[in-house]
Amino acid sequence: MGEPKAQADLTPISMKEVFRTNNPVELSVIEAAFEEVGIEYLIADQFSSIMEGSIGAIRRRVLVVDEDEGKARRILVSLELQT
Repeated sequence: MGEPKAQADLTPISMKEVFRTNNPVELSVIEAAFEEVGIEYLIADQFSSIMEGSIGAIRRRVLVVDEDEGKARRILVSLELQT
């Protein structure tokens, strides 16, 4: 019959917003920097932004897990992006 499948961990994760933009270049730079140092992040509102037709009315939010907030903000400062 096969082995039972592992269940996903559905424990809620608390996240903080550290940046907001509609600039895809800034988002790409942030994603690369966070991935390089192992910061867990989420780009929120990206599908809403696409649906509104690229007029830039809906900015995308960059969220990180609570324990990475300080580290993420330091990286944003080093990238000369305002937080």
